[in-house]
Amino acid sequence: MALQIINAGGSDSQEIAERMHKAIAGAIPDAQIEVRPTSTGHFEIRVSSNAFSGKTRVAQHQLVYAAITDLMTGNDAPVHAVDRLDCLVPE
Repeated sequence: MALQIINAGGSDSQEIAERMHKAIAGAIPDAQIEVRPTSTGHFEIRVSSNAFSGKTRVAQHQLVYAAITDLMTGNDAPVHAVDRLDCLVPE
């Protein structure tokens, strides 16, 4: 089995962060979203939305991950990991 280096010389992290932002906004329209690249293929996400109200933390995270699944799937996926995901309900 050969070693495969994913994302070597790949897409710009900020452009991927913008794609993630757009995908989350499409899935959770009222959301306030921050996506920050931390290293190649790694990101931190903070989402505030009324859609999270009454949901468990796991259910909140599932909503966000469902929105970005396409960016995390396959051998050439631009997103390798979400290092931190904060889901908040606005006050």
